[in-house]
Amino acid sequence: MTFLSKKNNISVVLCGEAGQGIQTVETILVQALKRTGYHIFSTKEYMSRVRGGYNSTQIRVSSHRVSSYVKRIDILLVLSSGAIKHLEDRISEDTFIIGDPEHFKSIKESNTQEFQHKYHQEVTKQYNFLEIPLIQTAQEMGGLIFANVIVAGILSCILNIPKEIFNRLIHDIFARKGDEILQKDLNAGKAGYDLGRELRDSESGKIQLSLSVNSKIKDELLINGTDAVGFGCLAGNCRFMASYPMTPSTPLQGFLAAHANDFELIYEQAEDEIAAINMAVGASYAGARSIVATSGSGFALMEEGVGLAGMIETPVVIYIGQRPGPAVGLPTRTSQEDLNLALYSGTGEFPRIIFAPGKLEDAFTLTQKAFNLAEKYQIPVFILSDQYFADCYYNIPSLLVDDIQNENYLIKTTPEYKRYMITHDGITPRGIPGYGEGLVVVDSDEHDEEGHLTEDLLIRKQMVDKRLKKIEHIKNDVIPPDLEGPNDYKNLVIGWGSTYWTIIEALENIRKTYPDYKISFLHFKQIYPFHRSVSGYLEKADNVIIFENNAQGQMANLIKLETGFEIQEKVLKYDGMPFSVEEVEENLKTFMGIGNGDMGML
Repeated sequence: MTFLSKKNNISVVLCGEAGQGIQTVETILVQALKRTGYHIFSTKEYMSRVRGGYNSTQIRVSSHRVSSYVKRIDILLVLSSGAIKHLEDRISEDTFIIGDPEHFKSIKESNTQEFQHKYHQEVTKQYNFLEIPLIQTAQEMGGLIFANVIVAGILSCILNIPKEIFNRLIHDIFARKGDEILQKDLNAGKAGYDLGRELRDSESGKIQLSLSVNSKIKDELLINGTDAVGFGCLAGNCRFMASYPMTPSTPLQGFLAAHANDFELIYEQAEDEIAAINMAVGASYAGARSIVATSGSGFALMEEGVGLAGMIETPVVIYIGQRPGPAVGLPTRTSQEDLNLALYSGTGEFPRIIFAPGKLEDAFTLTQKAFNLAEKYQIPVFILSDQYFADCYYNIPSLLVDDIQNENYLIKTTPEYKRYMITHDGITPRGIPGYGEGLVVVDSDEHDEEGHLTEDLLIRKQMVDKRLKKIEHIKNDVIPPDLEGPNDYKNLVIGWGSTYWTIIEALENIRKTYPDYKISFLHFKQIYPFHRSVSGYLEKADNVIIFENNAQGQMANLIKLETGFEIQEKVLKYDGMPFSVEEVEENLKTFMGIGNGDMGML
């Protein structure tokens, strides 16, 4: 059977147990594919365990830009016998499954009633098995530890990655382990490459691909959401981070810690989340642009610190990598469940800003902007990411570093300085200890203009009004949502944060078949406050649908609260996985009444 790709992109999935080296294969492949000149997208799903369970990585290889997750699997390479069952809902009759005979044994030999019913009577699914002596080859190379490099070699050959590019990457990754280990890995890679050639170039031509390459891609950036936020922190002159490790925010902590010396940044791994946010607020009080990174259950411990920042009007940036809750929930899966948590965190009433990037470029620019706005308005600014966005890789031409501007809002104090002097816009010129002759007094209790504790009820009202007065001025800096599609739309799709590219690709697929449909996409990358244009976009549409990775439609509820507009059609996913392009496309077709000869909502 021949697999000749007539598609302009291929979905390759690796699946095995934690500890089998899937991440190593991913690292080799994505770099090799980029250096070859392919557009790529990579994402992963993994269980919360160091060893065992089943993890998978999807790598999309394309002749054009790809940036979203698809359910479809064209080539599946399995490293353990349970991998097929783990992914059975994504495997079709067109999926080519590559693995050792031992990995297929349990399915081929199964004759239970359940198996017969599921695979022959109800589903009648026919698997396309392509057997390779993976286990035997790994043992010949020195042990099963080399299976991951063999797999990387197999896929590199199938995907037409030049041997010299593959070998260069093996050298770059394993040279630090010494010449003996490096040579064994090179031999393992060659063995894998030879196995891949048998699949690719045999007389039967089992797997043949015809994707085109572009030499310009070699010089593009290949980064993930974590990297983009990390670069934004550096561009925003971040000088201090204190955090406690928690998936999926830990990689951002690692990124800034790794670059701390080069950018005069201090990273402190705190003993817990409460200490982390208090350290960050303290560093900001001293004049350092500061950030904390955590996930939902970790942030729950930080809420008192958020209130402290609000009361003493001290800037801090808070990065929340969302994952399913409550409590620890599914610690390695993705969600959009912490919008309400960020919006209503901290006691009392005080202003805040919430960003939720959906593109890597936006993650960079919004993070840099977060530090400026936190400093300008002396408030907490949130960046809502999630496991899916933090971990997904794809190539982009560049980041907009030329547009970076950082404003300095600190002043040199005079002897008469009052930290909370009441002003027309609620923003007191901000001094810091030791810079000037003034005394910079802050207090977590209500305070007077000088910063001293007070229980004068009139002053209390004045200070609340002062803090809330900032909101009207913050609205002048609000980023409008992005409208993708025609201005004369009839149907409007709403999304926020990491759903951006998945919805974009689904709409592109629909427009190819139904070009006359008046449908557009409104994407929110600033969640709070809303831009003044939002109501107009909503009221213009005849029909509105929203996609969210939570169970209650938190964004839809916020839209109703802020604009009075109630979205009737909600597609809510909360199983811990991101939306796939196919899911969004199917729901949009149902929403618009198309696909069965019905002209639907033109």
